[in-house]
Amino acid sequence: MSGRTSAPGIEGEVLWRGDPGYDRAWEGVLWNRVRPRRYPEVIVSAASEKDVPAAVELARSRGMRIAMRAGGHSWCGSPLRDSGMLLDLSQLRRMDIDTASATATVQPGVIGSELAMELMRRELAFPAGHCATVALGGYLLSGGLGWNSGLWGPACASVEEVEVVTAEGGTVRCNADEHPDLFWAARGAGPGFFGVVTAFRLRLHPRPSSVMTTQYVLPLTETGAAVRWAAEAAPRLPPNVELGFILGTADPSLVTDGPPPRTVTISATAFSDTDRNAAEALAPLRDCPLASRTLSRQIAEPTPLDSLYGTASDAWPAGHRYAADTLWSDAAFETLLTKLAGAIEAAPTDKALVLAPVAPVGRKPELTADMAFSALGESYVVPFAVWDDPAEDEANFRWLREAMHAIEPLGTGHYIAETDLTADPSRARRSYAPEDWDRLQRVRAAYDPQGVFHSYLTP
Repeated sequence: MSGRTSAPGIEGEVLWRGDPGYDRAWEGVLWNRVRPRRYPEVIVSAASEKDVPAAVELARSRGMRIAMRAGGHSWCGSPLRDSGMLLDLSQLRRMDIDTASATATVQPGVIGSELAMELMRRELAFPAGHCATVALGGYLLSGGLGWNSGLWGPACASVEEVEVVTAEGGTVRCNADEHPDLFWAARGAGPGFFGVVTAFRLRLHPRPSSVMTTQYVLPLTETGAAVRWAAEAAPRLPPNVELGFILGTADPSLVTDGPPPRTVTISATAFSDTDRNAAEALAPLRDCPLASRTLSRQIAEPTPLDSLYGTASDAWPAGHRYAADTLWSDAAFETLLTKLAGAIEAAPTDKALVLAPVAPVGRKPELTADMAFSALGESYVVPFAVWDDPAEDEANFRWLREAMHAIEPLGTGHYIAETDLTADPSRARRSYAPEDWDRLQRVRAAYDPQGVFHSYLTP
């Protein structure tokens, strides 16, 4: 490369604002079609991990702060910052799987579903994100609420070691024994992490031989009764059953005339060693008292792994505009979702939805120990505005804020990976337990005293 598209020691593309190609690179930063009008001074696309120390040195030499992206799935656009450097890690997609030790070393640009499919062929598994196109970098740094997290915990609980390029430009290995504070922060600090992770070593799990799903789709007017029944059954489900609620719009195939109605869906997926055990795990949800009112239902049906990702991706179609927010709460799901059912009824598009996973990080406290990530409530909900017309931006953002306003008085915190950090200045702080937030500030001060890396996005 030549001219301004290169820099000493950097093999990948270097695009300064105003260069040919900058606008193309800027357009590709976020998966979301909503792209905040924030413009980094330079976008560096790392061709390999060797480019990362050189990029950090370039930023230091010019007094620029660094933001990073791996897959661009930040709903609020955390990678896009005015001025400074955007370091694009999406081309770092090497993964090395060691079947004998049940470990894998992956780079940040590896797509979670691609890792899952490779592991499946080796009879192994990992709690990758629900959406098929999410890269591992930002997902793991934020904690990672993925498939089968009731049993395996957040994905970062299965991170055994990380390789980090620090603010000084050096590369360090971090684990429970080496740089333990930085390792602690790398498991949950999310978009405020103060280093560049170029590799994650993951502990893998035995592949579930059987995956089965029980699901009921009911009219939205049944939200209170449906959620009450499933929530009462939830304590009888083993940790390997992933139970959740979805408020949204019915699949058009479920109706014969008229527009698809708004619905509440109860969905439970069991990850087990045999079909019999999977079906037994789902047994508490076998006899639904509302079954006669369902628009559709399935009872302990086999579910191929690739269809799990396909179904989840249908909720987040590519090429759309998105806004999302999150809330942890100690209120009952019935209370939260009854309020949000009214919001779904008033949603400006039929693509809007609310997700509410039950026990999303497992029932074993040790799975969330010694990490910056922490579960901040008994209940967890995520409202999504989804639309495709830029002219509808204002209406959809207003809808999301109003939906959150209805439930925020019941909140105990947020999840850093998906919360709207532009909603108010306290969002990042309220995504952590107070003692964890204070520790994050101390570790940042120790490893990035000059502020080479951007901290959390604010309004």
